[in-house]
Amino acid sequence: MSFNRKWDQFDSLDKHTQWGIDFLERYAKFVKERIEIEQNYAKQLRNLVKKYCPKRSSKDEEPRFTSCIAFFNILNELNDYAGQREVVAEEMAHRVYGELMRYAHDLKTERKMHLQEGRKAQQYLDMCWKQMDNSKKKFERECREAEKAQQSYERLDNDTNATKADVEKAKQQLNLRTHMADENKNEYAAQLQNFNGEQHKHFYVVIPQIYKQLQEMDERRTVKLSECYRGFADSERKVIPIISKCLEGMILAAKSVDERRDSQMVVDSFKSGFEPPGDFPFEDYSQHIYRTISDGTISASKQESGKMDAKTTVGKAKGKLWLFGKKPKPQSPPLTPTSLFTSSTPNGSQFLTFSIEPVHYCMNEIKTGKPRIPSFRSLKRGWSVKMGPALEDFSHLPPEQRRKKLQQRIDELNRELQKESDQKDALNKMKDVYEKNPQMGDPGSLQPKLAETMNNIDRLRMEIHKNEAWLSEVEGKTGGRGDRRHSSDINHLVTQGRESPEGSYTDDANQEVRGPPQQHGHHSEFDDEFEDDDPLPAIGHCKAIYPFDGHNEGTLAMKEGEVLYIIEEDKGDGWTRARRQNGEEGYVPTSYIDVTLEKNSKGS
Repeated sequence: MSFNRKWDQFDSLDKHTQWGIDFLERYAKFVKERIEIEQNYAKQLRNLVKKYCPKRSSKDEEPRFTSCIAFFNILNELNDYAGQREVVAEEMAHRVYGELMRYAHDLKTERKMHLQEGRKAQQYLDMCWKQMDNSKKKFERECREAEKAQQSYERLDNDTNATKADVEKAKQQLNLRTHMADENKNEYAAQLQNFNGEQHKHFYVVIPQIYKQLQEMDERRTVKLSECYRGFADSERKVIPIISKCLEGMILAAKSVDERRDSQMVVDSFKSGFEPPGDFPFEDYSQHIYRTISDGTISASKQESGKMDAKTTVGKAKGKLWLFGKKPKPQSPPLTPTSLFTSSTPNGSQFLTFSIEPVHYCMNEIKTGKPRIPSFRSLKRGWSVKMGPALEDFSHLPPEQRRKKLQQRIDELNRELQKESDQKDALNKMKDVYEKNPQMGDPGSLQPKLAETMNNIDRLRMEIHKNEAWLSEVEGKTGGRGDRRHSSDINHLVTQGRESPEGSYTDDANQEVRGPPQQHGHHSEFDDEFEDDDPLPAIGHCKAIYPFDGHNEGTLAMKEGEVLYIIEEDKGDGWTRARRQNGEEGYVPTSYIDVTLEKNSKGS
């Protein structure tokens, strides 16, 4: 029948709507897995940031280099980026996945209701068809019985041997069957008319209405999928501006890296304040050779051939004598450039000679003098820095590093002292309040805390005093090392056109630039350093590379190319103390000058 074909289409719609719900749930499962990926991604990013973030247990471990600070800023931005991934996951879970699951549940309920209505309509139509079919079959059966009764009546009516009673009986049976056939015919017509009406209503009203409802349901499902697709993309698009800011922050962190600043931090961190080790002394193994030679001078031919070598050797020997040996004894004659290098001829002229006695004396002093080398002790202290344990006064550290550590400790102790003082003041105020208003508290209950606070204050003050004493000791040694320099009593010889440490020039190669050495009335062995002179001795000279105005107090103005004395080295603050020939002193930027230190020279 035709309605069966319609019912087949109903089954197809049933399958299609079920497929639509399955597809909706499949997309919801896809969104759920995407949410899990976002959550795991954010979690892994946070674990990564936590793994590489510094564990700041103390202030010393805080990042100082710009490259480290930039990396930690990048980690912070990455942590914010991970937070945005979590926001994406939450938005998808709330706006997409949760909505899909709720709609899928409602969709299943609505589909079930529509399908039930369709099945009920179909069942009612089937019931009408069965009733019509039964009445039809009954009508057909009564018609056949009526035909049989008519044939029996006609046969008996034509039979002459049949009795009148038999004919009358057959006639009554025919009338009965005919009447029943007519009744079944009317019932069949009524059932048929009813079925046709229900069938028309079913296929033109009920089923189209159900199909329309299923169609609208499926269209709403499609629209919901479209909205979820859009929400899926919007969840990602909403965080793009913030993610862009995170990436911009990473770029700014990369641009903030300053290699010069990092290098300067390394220099400041590892600057020890030690002086470089001095030159090793010359050890003469040829003294026994000179003892076998007469006290006369070397021949003129040897003088001419070894003039420059002898001059250089003796000059070095003189420098090493004063740096690493002892001062000459009072009974020993002082060495002068004239006794070493000059000799008179009968006509009164002078020429360079090489005297064996002064050389022998210099070599003997160099070999037998007790060297007191501060730089070697510095090397030894440097070894103890690496090998020895840490001490309370930081004496195992180089001077500059020790000064910094002590200053940091003093600052921390001062902060703690300030906290304890504030606590003491607060306790005193509370005690006064308790004394005025006893109902608020017992003043005696604060006495133990006050005593403990006072003990802490006394202890901190003692610690500060002790560390300040160590700091004064370090600063005194550091400042003294810049003011006290080893000097030599032997004058320098400079060649023509050579600039001396004082900035003067000589015209004659044999002319002495410096005056005779100072003769001390009392000579004694010195331990580590010479006594200070007034004014400070020049430890070298410098040449100005750039001009400097020197407007600030304590600075010294200079012109480009000007030559100045160096009387104090740079302590690490970028300033060098210098002096002009007229005696004017001041500080100049170390980066503006070209420094030449001459340890064998002594300032006037």
